[in-house]
Amino acid sequence: MRGYDRDCAFCRLMRSLAFTGVGMGIGSGTAYLVGANKQNIMMSGIVVSAIIVFGMLDKKNKSRK
Repeated sequence: MRGYDRDCAFCRLMRSLAFTGVGMGIGSGTAYLVGANKQNIMMSGIVVSAIIVFGMLDKKNKSRK
């Protein structure tokens, strides 16, 4: 049994940071392999991480209703 609440603010922050890191790695790595310049690599990482984080939040909110 857990001794903590899974929906606490700190737990949500840590989960979103983990998904942001994964998204940044996937987006940046893909852009790097395609041969993009440094600015486009960073932009694609930011976009993919935002899609992952907000996509996961949207799924959680729909399942609660």
